[in-house]
Amino acid sequence: MASVPLYCLCRLPYDVTRFMIECDNCQDWFHGSCVGVEENKAVEIDLYHCPNCQVTHGPSVMRKRRGANKQTDGSTSVGRDPSRPVKTGSPQFVRELRSRTFPSADEILLKPSGAQLTVEFLEEHSFSVPVMVLRRDGLGMTLPPSSFSVSDIEHCIGTDKEIDVIDVSRQCDLKMRLGDFVEYYNSPNREKVLNVISLEFSDTRLSNLVETPKIVRKLSWVENLWPEESVFERPNVQKYCLMGVKDSYTDFHIDFGGTSVWYHVLRGEKIFYLISPTPANLALFERWNSSSNQNEMFFGDQVDMCYKCSVKQGNTLFIPTGWIHAVLTPVDCLAFGGNFLHSLNIDMQLRAYEIEKRLSTADLFKFPNFETVCWYVGKHLLDTFRGEDFLHPASYLVHGAKALNNAFRGWTRKEVKLFFYIKCYCGKPDSML
Repeated sequence: MASVPLYCLCRLPYDVTRFMIECDNCQDWFHGSCVGVEENKAVEIDLYHCPNCQVTHGPSVMRKRRGANKQTDGSTSVGRDPSRPVKTGSPQFVRELRSRTFPSADEILLKPSGAQLTVEFLEEHSFSVPVMVLRRDGLGMTLPPSSFSVSDIEHCIGTDKEIDVIDVSRQCDLKMRLGDFVEYYNSPNREKVLNVISLEFSDTRLSNLVETPKIVRKLSWVENLWPEESVFERPNVQKYCLMGVKDSYTDFHIDFGGTSVWYHVLRGEKIFYLISPTPANLALFERWNSSSNQNEMFFGDQVDMCYKCSVKQGNTLFIPTGWIHAVLTPVDCLAFGGNFLHSLNIDMQLRAYEIEKRLSTADLFKFPNFETVCWYVGKHLLDTFRGEDFLHPASYLVHGAKALNNAFRGWTRKEVKLFFYIKCYCGKPDSML
């Protein structure tokens, strides 16, 4: 994270222990103690104006005795003027999202058993739609028991570990000690909705308790093609711990670098809202992502089909390359997951990467050393195509190699050998490339 957001007149980072109120005009947040608003009095305010906005918009408007009341959860107003759009992640937003109906993802999901989910299965059926495995048996995956808790996470990783946390009602990031987050998670009274989705633990003791699904290990570029002698830092994106409390929400996104992702719900439940990465949907996503009022528009309303997929305790969901998705946590949840690049849909991975570049995505939120791993894969494919025993490559490898070749040419402004060897050694006419 490039910088920690600052709030209030005092310009300090967010502190979960202090009551804050949002200005209904400038939409900045202020500590009640800094602006003279007591937490138990906030319910009496219908429209709050901070000291700066009072100069131009007058004093705050108090609640009327009759008519619509403005309620609060201690920090966020939810009974606003109906002419004002509902903000993503707010309590009102979550309530409305829970009440809506969506087409069921059962219409598109593949549902093999763990033992059936092999590379050959994905090659045959195409890993272009989400895959749900209801039982972990046969996945070749190691996980802690379902009794494992966030306190156990703290014990394995360390109380003082600094982690990224999302304040859901504001849809902004902040830093916390893991011990402080676990204390919050275990508290019966939570004034905020906080969510952890980016705690990568490959270099901690927790990693010894979690082994990724076998299919991920077989497909992963980093797992199979990243050289030990590389001078670049190996990307660690294979193992994440997700700790979300009830009503946590992550807005629509494409996982970095177009990676595919696996999620296993150890405890609780996650609800995914899934949108296929068609050219039209990707164009709409890019436009929505770059709009100034993105947090006032539910992206699922802008596409022709947004599927709802409930992932319950014990389920494992695999989301393919490029799929646009949002996530709601309906009950407290502990899950594990990870990201991986692979050769089944190279072109879509590169398209997602180009979208990130056009949106000027910060390096921190990109796949680490994405272009580097692509070069390692290109070398591997080049060696493969030059091999005497490799005469009939799968069509997805040929198309993927062409996409990589075009990317290399764009990144370097030079011709590269990969495309030449596809034509020469595979005997494929240009029309198939």
